[in-house]
Amino acid sequence: MSLQSKFNTFNQRIQLTRQDDAYKDAREKDDSITGVIKTKFKEKGYPVIDDFVQGSLATFTAIKEKGKDFDIDRAIIIDHDEAPTDPVEVKKVILDILENRGFRNAKIKKPCVTADYQSQNLHIDIPIYRKTSWDSYQLAVGRKDSNTENKIWSDSAPIELINWINDSSTFGEYATQKLYQFRRLVRYIKRWRNNKFSHDVSRKIYSIGLTVMIKQHFKPSIDSEGCPNDLIALKDTINSILNWSGYFTSYPDGQWKVLVSLPVSPYRDIFHGSSFNTGTRFRNQLSNLNSSLQTVSAETDESKQCSLLIGLFGDDFPEGTNNASAARKTVFATSGAVGTSQGA
Repeated sequence: MSLQSKFNTFNQRIQLTRQDDAYKDAREKDDSITGVIKTKFKEKGYPVIDDFVQGSLATFTAIKEKGKDFDIDRAIIIDHDEAPTDPVEVKKVILDILENRGFRNAKIKKPCVTADYQSQNLHIDIPIYRKTSWDSYQLAVGRKDSNTENKIWSDSAPIELINWINDSSTFGEYATQKLYQFRRLVRYIKRWRNNKFSHDVSRKIYSIGLTVMIKQHFKPSIDSEGCPNDLIALKDTINSILNWSGYFTSYPDGQWKVLVSLPVSPYRDIFHGSSFNTGTRFRNQLSNLNSSLQTVSAETDESKQCSLLIGLFGDDFPEGTNNASAARKTVFATSGAVGTSQGA
């Protein structure tokens, strides 16, 4: 089997879609809560005019994680002219719904309302937007106890961001295959992050940041027949991120800061407020990843390649077959086939 087949197996093991059986309970809970929100918002005088899935499920880059919660990221849209002046008012309605539906740790955070479901591995984030007559979006920003000046409707572009990530119009020949490869690379790097960093650090290396970095520096590897080479694509993409992106700025004593801007409005730094500790660990581990991928690429023994990749991505990456052992099996199998033919 080729190394690409190992990557394909790895991808199949970690990928998650909204239609997967594993996501069934989360999908049903999401649909149920969305229905309640629509009813309550209509009662309050600001009916929901639209809703959509955000995040990695919307960009087809979600992954499964053993022992970790499934995420629901459901955007709720109300009309600009019917929205209350205070954006936290609508968030309080969501908070009450979640608290009454068996969620724990429900709280109003600055960009959304968030909670965990008590009896299932389920985490929910619900951002609320108001939509203007010219089809732009404004996000409800503010915490429950925020001062008036910190409770605002902030310009945002959630649909534009999803479309930017999903766009393949600049990929040229074999655009669809390249888009699928890009999505696989995002899944691989998310699993690498979760495998290499403690929870306290990995949660600060945001998935949207990784996705934007990979999209902006994606180096596809598709041959003339449309066949992918994910190892080469991953190696070249990580090398570009590390050495040609300008995402990392060096400081004295070997410290680094990371800055990645959203590609759409409001063009904010995704890692705004990120510490030297996060930036330094992130950059150093990326450097280690870059070196490891170079080593894997230079290695000719599949078993050794897979062993190195398991060290990067964890046990969901399949083991390889020793080349010498595989060759011996081929010789024996061929010899046996010839002997049988002659006996017949």
